[in-house]
Amino acid sequence: MNDYKSGYDGWLLYHSVGLFPGQRDAVQAALESFTSVWYRPDDARWEYGLQARQEVIDDWAKLIGAPSNAVFTAENVTEAFVKFIDALGQRRLAGRKVLIAADCFPSLHFLLTGLAPSLGFTLETVPLSHDKSYVTDDDYIASWDDSVALAVITWVTSTASKRADLKRLVAHGRKQGSLLAADMTQGMGLLPFNISETPLDFVVSTTLKWLCGTTGAGLAYINPAILEEGLFPVNRGWYSQPNPFNWDLDKFTFAPDARRFDIGTPSLLPFVASGPGLQWHLAGGSQDLRAQNLRVSHKIMEVLDRRGYALASPRSDDERGGSVMARLPDHISPRVLEENLFAAGVSVDTRGRVMRFSPGVVTNESVTSVLEDLLPN
Repeated sequence: MNDYKSGYDGWLLYHSVGLFPGQRDAVQAALESFTSVWYRPDDARWEYGLQARQEVIDDWAKLIGAPSNAVFTAENVTEAFVKFIDALGQRRLAGRKVLIAADCFPSLHFLLTGLAPSLGFTLETVPLSHDKSYVTDDDYIASWDDSVALAVITWVTSTASKRADLKRLVAHGRKQGSLLAADMTQGMGLLPFNISETPLDFVVSTTLKWLCGTTGAGLAYINPAILEEGLFPVNRGWYSQPNPFNWDLDKFTFAPDARRFDIGTPSLLPFVASGPGLQWHLAGGSQDLRAQNLRVSHKIMEVLDRRGYALASPRSDDERGGSVMARLPDHISPRVLEENLFAAGVSVDTRGRVMRFSPGVVTNESVTSVLEDLLPN
């Protein structure tokens, strides 16, 4: 069925690393092309590398329906949020609340906890909903009033694959006068999203997971209207300028667009290696990805139900991202079960006692037969 048949039919780790047919060859070719130019005895290397990086920015912007000049890069989601929140500063945040859910990616909560004292905001964390492994939209909205300066939304959680209703949350946030930021990493590339239909102020993801890229290539959209209000990052460098080659120490100015959030010499290799995944998406390779994901997810849930495992993720497709997550019974060792499944060609992982199953385009539906045989009662 694809060129990963020998080793990736049981790949259920799209919540961590995404794969697509032909990926190894495509990434290897991109890296070899970069190497051939970078080590040539001429001055073409920077032009080539920066163009490869710009193509990833452009492609990610196309995926979300945004202008390229409203996108900047960072090493990861947390770093992108640092740049954004520092730029908001006390002027936008002091004396008000930043709202986040307890099922956010922990790194963002660590970040906000550290920034709260210096920027003068109160961090309000909405607890997990009653009898749930996640925070419902109802409970998140119940904590969201006009004292919230910034709401940080997790589109799809990494611990339960709970999917937020972005349109509903955005509509509520606009009524409260809040700025709206979203971590999109666990849904980008799998679920449809367009910034014009869901006008968030700040959107960030990496190229990992469903975008089938590598680490180190974070991308963030920032609403141009906010930039026009005078939003400037705390940190700056030569690449923050309209003309990066301005060396006059007394004539620094910020770029007029999102590139003002760049700092020093840009990273190149993560973008070179992530380009093929975005190109695969834009060429239509992922057209059937969600359908495949749902077919296998439904079969996995049937196996889990027969084994008596409690779901940690929502059962409804509309409320769930790309993963099925289940709580393992107390008598089962997560580590031992992971090893047994891996030996049988099935790749999964656990967080605590929650096992995560994320099928994608290279995953063969026969993986459910292996789960049926190896998941103990």
